[in-house]
Formats: sequence, C-alpha cells, structure tokens
Amino acid sequence: MRTATLGPEERAEALAGMAERELDVLVVGAGVVGAGTALDAVTRGLSTGLVEARDWASGTSSRSSKLIHGGLRYLEMLDFALVREALKERGLLLERLAPHLVKPVPFLYPLQHKGWERLYAGSGVALYDAMSVSSGHGRGLPVHRHLSRRHALQVAPCLKKDSLVGALQYYDAQMDDARYVATLVRTAASYGAEVASRARVIGFLREGERVVGARVKDVEAGGEYEVRAKQVVNATGVWTDDTQALIGERGQFHVRASKGIHLVVPKDRIHSSTGLILRTEKSVLFVIPWGRHWIVGTTDTDWDLDKAHPAASSADIDYLLEHVNSVLAVPLTRDDVEGVYAGLRPLLAGESDATSKLSREHTVAHPVPGLVVVAGGKYTTYRVMAKDAVDEAVHGLDQRVAASVTENVPLVGAEGYTALWNGRARIAARTGLHVVRVEHLLNRFGSLAEEVLALIADDPKLGEPLGGAEDYLRAEIVYAASHEGARHLDDVLTRRTRISIETFDRGTRSARECAELMAPVLGWDKEQIEKEVEHYEKRVEAERESQRQPDDLTADAARLGAPDIVPI
Repeated sequence: MRTATLGPEERAEALAGMAERELDVLVVGAGVVGAGTALDAVTRGLSTGLVEARDWASGTSSRSSKLIHGGLRYLEMLDFALVREALKERGLLLERLAPHLVKPVPFLYPLQHKGWERLYAGSGVALYDAMSVSSGHGRGLPVHRHLSRRHALQVAPCLKKDSLVGALQYYDAQMDDARYVATLVRTAASYGAEVASRARVIGFLREGERVVGARVKDVEAGGEYEVRAKQVVNATGVWTDDTQALIGERGQFHVRASKGIHLVVPKDRIHSSTGLILRTEKSVLFVIPWGRHWIVGTTDTDWDLDKAHPAASSADIDYLLEHVNSVLAVPLTRDDVEGVYAGLRPLLAGESDATSKLSREHTVAHPVPGLVVVAGGKYTTYRVMAKDAVDEAVHGLDQRVAASVTENVPLVGAEGYTALWNGRARIAARTGLHVVRVEHLLNRFGSLAEEVLALIADDPKLGEPLGGAEDYLRAEIVYAASHEGARHLDDVLTRRTRISIETFDRGTRSARECAELMAPVLGWDKEQIEKEVEHYEKRVEAERESQRQPDDLTADAARLGAPDIVPI
C-alpha cells in the first residue's frame, strides 16, 4: 500500500529539496487541477514540485457542489464532447481511481408538464445513460427510470403535490471535494513529488524571455526560496490573471470569477430518499444528500471583489431559499440553515462576452517559454486538464517523456478499500468501534483508515467523538495535522473535516479541543492555541456578519473584517 505522510517535517524537507536542484516541472496552485498536474507529471517520471499559497483546495476546489457529474444540462446545449469526456472521468473515478471517495447519488427531476416534457427530458437522460455506458466506465450506476407522480411522492414526500405531474430518477456521483484534493496531493507525494502548502509564489525567475523557476515565500517561517524548474505550470484557477501579472505578460485569455453559494441544512428538514434537481429561470438547482445533511445550491453571479474569501450575502441566501421552497411542502427558513459557503468558478473569457460559451471548457497556453497556463474546465475533468497541461510542458523539455498514465493510477487509499469494506464488521469487532464509525473512516480514508486506527490503538482516547461535532473522532483531527498537511485550525475545521458547515455553531464549540489535539503535532504552545482559536472565531463571526448584508459589496466588506493569516 502506497502512502505519504505530509507532516511538518515533510513540508520543511520538501521546501528545502525544491531549492536544492532544478526540477523538471514546478506546479503553482494546489487546487484539484494543480494537484492533478503534479500527479500526472511525477507519474511520467518527471521531477516535480507543487507549491500552494494557502492550504490544499482552499479556493474553488473546496467550495463546489461536491458532485462528480457528466453535466446533464450540457446535453441541452448540444455539447456532446464535454459530456462524453466527463462521463468517462466519472466512471473512472467511481470504479478505479477513487472508489473510497466517489460515491453514486440518486437525483429526482420533477416533471411539470404532461406529455412533451417526459419525452424531451426522458430522451436526454436516456442519452446520458447511453453515453455513460459507451464510455466503457459507466456500468456501475443504475439506469434512469420514469416515475408517476404517486411514485415520485413516495420517493420524495417533501415535494408539494401540485409541483409535479411525474418525475425522472437518474444517478450521478459525489465526493468531498477538499478531501479529494488532499488525497490527490498525498498520492503525488507518494510517487516522489515534493509538495508544500503555505508557500506563496511572489515572483518568477527569468533568463531573458524564459521563465526558469519561481521565488517562493514560506508563509509560515518567513524565509524565501528560489525554486528552479525547466517548466512552470500556472494552475491557480481564479487567480490565473494575478499570477500571470507577476511576469508582466498579458495573458492570451482571461479568467472571470463567477460566484456560487450553497446552503447546508439538517437531513430531517427535507423528507426525501433521493437528491433533487430543479430548473430555475437561470440554471438548475440541486438538493444533494450529504451525510446527515443536505446541500442546496447553487447561484451563478459575477464576482470581482476579494477572491480569497468570497462572501455570501443575504440576497444570495434568500434566492436559494425562495427557489427550493417553490417545490417543498414544508418550506425551509433561515433558522434551518446550518452552514453557508461560497466559491468562485474560474470561467474562461476572451476579449468579449462572445467567448463566454467557453466557460466550461478548459484551455492550455504557453504564453512565454518555460511557463504553461491551464485554466477553465470543471472539477470532474481535472485529470484531462492535468494531462493536457503536462503534455504542453513536455514540449518545452529536451527529453523523451512517457505519455500520461493517471487513467491507471488509483489514489492512495483506493487499493484494498473494497476488501476492507467487506470486512468492516470484523474491523469494528477488533477495534471496539461501532461499525458505523468504521464505515465513516473507510469512506474518508479508504485503506489509509488503518493509519487512523493505529493512532487510536496507541491512545484509546483518540477513539472518542470530538466534542460539538460527534460525527468525527478525535483521531481524525490529529491525523489531519500529522499526515494530511493541515497547518492551522481553519484547515481542519473547514477542509479536512466539514465541521464549519455541518454544525449550527460553525465549529466554534469544537475549536479549542481541535487546537489542543493539533498542538503536540505542530509544536504549538498555549499562546499559539489561543491565537488559532481566536482567529477561527473571528472568521466565523465575519462570515455570519457578511451573510446578514444585503448585497455583495457590503458582504465582502464584512467578510474582510477578519484577518486572513493566522499569526504565529
């Protein structure tokens, strides 16, 4: 079983190692595309570095709808190539690359018109299923089915009787997006990539026109490193234009940010055994099962304010509640909302809005020698984007390089997962944990759950639930700091776990216990524990305040009321 520990020592070694020799490829940005690019490069035999200014997936890649999907609505736009590509990737992730992290999820599409709509929508979903199977990786999901109104209301009693005349049910897939990226980074590291978070690129190294590396600031310790590389890949998503500006070059394309917000509500607020997909006047609205919760989203509005912490306004929240309540028999209220999160989609834009149709495509460019830019796309097709980015980088390398192999490289935790899942009752008996706890660990860590269980074996107190967030064990908090590269309390409460959106207190009740569990691993003293807790509480209060504001401008100002970086 391959594994990689990303603790404090490994981070320091990676930064020093990147500065010691010239790399073949340096990837800037550790969202899903950057992490995927690092994995693609290193598994072709290239010496690879990956640096991230904040935490793994701290931007767009932790704030998505958590779906791995073919893009059913792109069929309506006749974008068959994009749907076919995404369905192939969905199948690969479910069956081969990450069965421990990517799971099937059912959706109900209510029909509101008799006759023609069932024929029209049914044809689209039938084509979706057929394309999935023809990709060679879609046989694991059930095919769609047509439901009468009565049957649909049995499956989803939450719906108003007059909101549908019948329904279609089909399947897609979902994952924990931030956890997926952290696992992707660990997989790249397991094959030899040197990876470091809280390592910000502050400039590029140049030899004439050519980019030959980057100046990297250690945001934690304050030092600077010169990391030389034959090729640098800019995979910074909505920050693409900002990163390009560091070389003083005007990009061949621009990346526009579009804000999408999501609400998290408890499972008992919506009585349904299936997710829902609803049409709105602008797009579609999803109600997605999420453990003991539902995720309701999303919006799609232009955003040109702070990229690091996009804010959800009161108007955004009202918009989602209004649209989902149009079909719910028992409407949701503000009091039902446990969590709110906002993310920015990196949409490609050319010189005019006429090119906005490219928004879900991705592009790769080589604006100056030594620098490759990859942008656009969607989460599901990250592996294709990564392959294309490395293919482009290879053109600038004076050596023969193997073709991409990531189609056949499972993520760490995938190997042996099915066997452990089948034996979960025995694991429960051996460890003394309830079988539901074992299932929880297997679905978050796969076969690496054995490493978490080893922590509990060494210290049985780590097998107890975390106070204020009983879905998680104390061992998971320690493991996040010792093995998964978490550097701060915010990393754990927001991304290694999803406590910040899954509890009404947004994680403030768990914050101190979490910090105390992380402290021995990261060498924090009492003063640093206090700083971490205070910083997190200020962040939560700033987010709550922003969600009371009427519009983007005031919401952004309120969110910026909390400091960005934890003092050390």
